[in-house]
Amino acid sequence: MAAQPEERLDVLTAGGEKTGTSKPRSEVHRDGDYHRAVHVWIYSESTGELLLQRRADCKDSWPGQWDISSAGHISAGDSSLSSAQRELDEELGIKLPSDAFELLFVFLQECVINNGTYTNNEYNDVYLVTTLAPIPLEAITLQESEVSAVRYMRLDEYKGCLAKESREYVPYDVDGAYGQLFSIIEERYKDNIKSRSLTLQKQINRYAPIHLEPELTSLSEGDREALGYILKASIVIDDIFYEQVWNSNRALRDWLKAHANSSSFDKLKWSYYSINRSPWSCLDENKAFLSTADSAVKLLTDATKSVSGWKGIEYRAAFPLNKPPGANFYPPDMDKMEFEIWKNGLPEKEQKDATGFFTVIKRSDALLPSTLAQSDGSNQAKTSDDLFIVPYSEEHKSSLVKAAELLHKASECSDSPSLKNFLRTKADAFLSNDYYESDIAWMELDSNLDVTIGPYETYKDDLFSYKATFEAFVGVRDDIATSQVKLFGDQLQDLEKHLPLDNIYKSDTVSAAPIRVINLLYNSGDVEGPQTIAFNLPNDERIVNERGTSMVMLKNISEAKFKHILKPIANACIREEQEDYVDFEPYYTHIVCHECCHGIGPHSITLPSGKRSTVRMELQEFHSALEEAKADIVGLWALNFLIKKCLLPKSLSESMYVSFLAGCFRSIRFGLEEAHGKGQVLQFNWLYEKGAFVLHSDGKFSVDFTKNFLLRKVEDAVESLSREILTIQAKGDKHAAKSLLESRASLTQPLRVALDKIESMQVPVDITPIFGTANKLFASDQ
Repeated sequence: MAAQPEERLDVLTAGGEKTGTSKPRSEVHRDGDYHRAVHVWIYSESTGELLLQRRADCKDSWPGQWDISSAGHISAGDSSLSSAQRELDEELGIKLPSDAFELLFVFLQECVINNGTYTNNEYNDVYLVTTLAPIPLEAITLQESEVSAVRYMRLDEYKGCLAKESREYVPYDVDGAYGQLFSIIEERYKDNIKSRSLTLQKQINRYAPIHLEPELTSLSEGDREALGYILKASIVIDDIFYEQVWNSNRALRDWLKAHANSSSFDKLKWSYYSINRSPWSCLDENKAFLSTADSAVKLLTDATKSVSGWKGIEYRAAFPLNKPPGANFYPPDMDKMEFEIWKNGLPEKEQKDATGFFTVIKRSDALLPSTLAQSDGSNQAKTSDDLFIVPYSEEHKSSLVKAAELLHKASECSDSPSLKNFLRTKADAFLSNDYYESDIAWMELDSNLDVTIGPYETYKDDLFSYKATFEAFVGVRDDIATSQVKLFGDQLQDLEKHLPLDNIYKSDTVSAAPIRVINLLYNSGDVEGPQTIAFNLPNDERIVNERGTSMVMLKNISEAKFKHILKPIANACIREEQEDYVDFEPYYTHIVCHECCHGIGPHSITLPSGKRSTVRMELQEFHSALEEAKADIVGLWALNFLIKKCLLPKSLSESMYVSFLAGCFRSIRFGLEEAHGKGQVLQFNWLYEKGAFVLHSDGKFSVDFTKNFLLRKVEDAVESLSREILTIQAKGDKHAAKSLLESRASLTQPLRVALDKIESMQVPVDITPIFGTANKLFASDQ
């Protein structure tokens, strides 16, 4: 019988990224190459015990010593999660689904053993499987070539043995990085319901509840009937977004909702989860406020061999401590280097699909339940080519079919020709995955019932900013306010012409941006945490280049934020002589100009090599924060430009800057992980360093309006930052974008002074809408 070929491992850089090459396992350990492995720990909640295995005496590393529940190398081309599943099945005969595995941390182990013949430079993905009770040992099937015995041991007892460096146990430094295993579990199971309840209540209190009840009197009978179907479609959009954030998010949502009335603590968990739409807090740098210990309990009756009187494994559906940077758009263990290697090997059409808005990237083994049984570690031919592209129309097919049916019904009811066309084309786009026609129809929407629904923003893709999340905004148009803001759309080409940017980078084909002002009736999907006050769409560069963009302003949201947040912030942080400058008109006017300025400046660009590209493609993960900063700071520059042309009142000349300063403190409270917050920190620090913003001895701030040569200091600072950002975008200079954000987008001492003042006054960070009118419609439809 022919010998099995030796297992091959992907060779990594010292930083842990794939190099694109693989080697036999023995050569990797001989040469000290960096590679990857998985560690799987099984923890019993009820007994506080870890399952340990005793390594077989024939093992070439740490033979006969007690170790992790299950562990093994990640073979070349395999994924981390499937490797964890496979190893647990092979070594212990335990078959678990993917949602049983919680990735706790990645541990780099660098050591030399066996008299210098075995070098282990290994990145270990450390997983935790949480069961309610111990798995009976007789239910476990040992792989004799790997494991000689298993037993349960209390967490604290095992930690003590490691601390004493007992020779019976494979060594791990409990005071080093691996100690996270123990600290995470210990913290998770402290009896701290009272303190956690207080923390959750404080986090919830950062959001001021606002009742939104816009009148529907301007809607025709047909549009009112259509509204019912649109609201139902918006709920379907919600389901899709939950899936996009993380693969088990909908299951966690349903569990928390079902148990919300079990206790006051459970009610708080559900309330804060509902605001964030995930277990990670938007206002706390996406830190988890729940853990797997709070998650759903699932029963598996056939995960092991049967044992008389035992019903099976009850486990907690897991979620990672850290919010996945690629959300659910990419395999959770895919790194950027692997994606680039794979993408660059694709034909041009498929490369565009891979980086497009409306696709997800998956691994072949994610679709094959038989992977566990098939793999023997000899997969020499496997490479990252097992990545493949799935369009949204397939990935979310059942939900999109349902949403499409509802939008078609709404289209049939509507009295508005433009709304009928938009709803019909959007429904068709859900099924075809081609959103071009529906985006054009959205831009041409001219209806008292205003609807935005579909995949648009890319903020949740922290790896590349490629993938769009689903959202829905339904509102009633404010005709008077819409007519008042027409000026800005009409001036876009002139603003582009005079941008503080070298002329070679400017466009001579900027289209006027239609602006619609609405009062929000309902929203869903990508609307977690801080509420948006406006948006500028579409993001498709083809349409931006051909037709420009359209803007939607949410006036009732802006009014609520100004009243409940910005005014109190101004009282806390702005010097008395400038406090009256903080007014709704300049605040709202800058919001309008911000959205307009998304439509000017570089979008499609030519690189030094002559290659055509886009700013989004070149700046990748830095694009969102820099684009938000651009729209903000160029918006200030544009307001000043329009004032000097006498198109806006001179009374805005000071008030817009002071309102912007107060607004900086508002947006920064969203956190540096959020694009708007990060972009705002960059702007504040730049203007502060240039002397445009001044911190006084009383801890309050003002704008310096003194002249600096021909311009006031604040005008000069605004223009210089506008030029800096626009030039980076025009050149597609990712290195410069990273450098600018790393050097300026940090929480400096002046910002801490302001934030501490605001915190001491308990000013809300944002609002959470209560959709009174929409809820009445839902109730009447029951």
